[in-house]
Amino acid sequence: MNVKANLYYTKDHEWAEFNGDVATVGISDHAQGQLGDIVFVELPETGNTVKAGDALGVVESTKAVSDFYSPVDGAIIEVNSALTDSPEKLNQDPYSAGWLVKIKFTKKSPELMDAKTYENYLKEEHK
Repeated sequence: MNVKANLYYTKDHEWAEFNGDVATVGISDHAQGQLGDIVFVELPETGNTVKAGDALGVVESTKAVSDFYSPVDGAIIEVNSALTDSPEKLNQDPYSAGWLVKIKFTKKSPELMDAKTYENYLKEEHK
């Protein structure tokens, strides 16, 4: 399992990378592994405003359909449209090529975990 040290994570297995007032959001390596082969991604519209915990879109795999959620309050400023034609990028590279959305954020979720806390959360979840 690959947990990147510079990212923050949610209990729903999204990650967020903060750069100024922009959060890049994706699903964790753990999440893509649990889902299996990803075959479809539904992304939100740019300009939509969201609150932390709001469903942003859908990731569909050969095993399951799962919503993904916002870790921040803000406005969606960019979506990774390359995933529309190549959803498998979420399996191949969930932390770089597989990012989902960029959000100009106004507030971070207080429930975000740093990498170490997320690793411990995963260990507890799989006991």
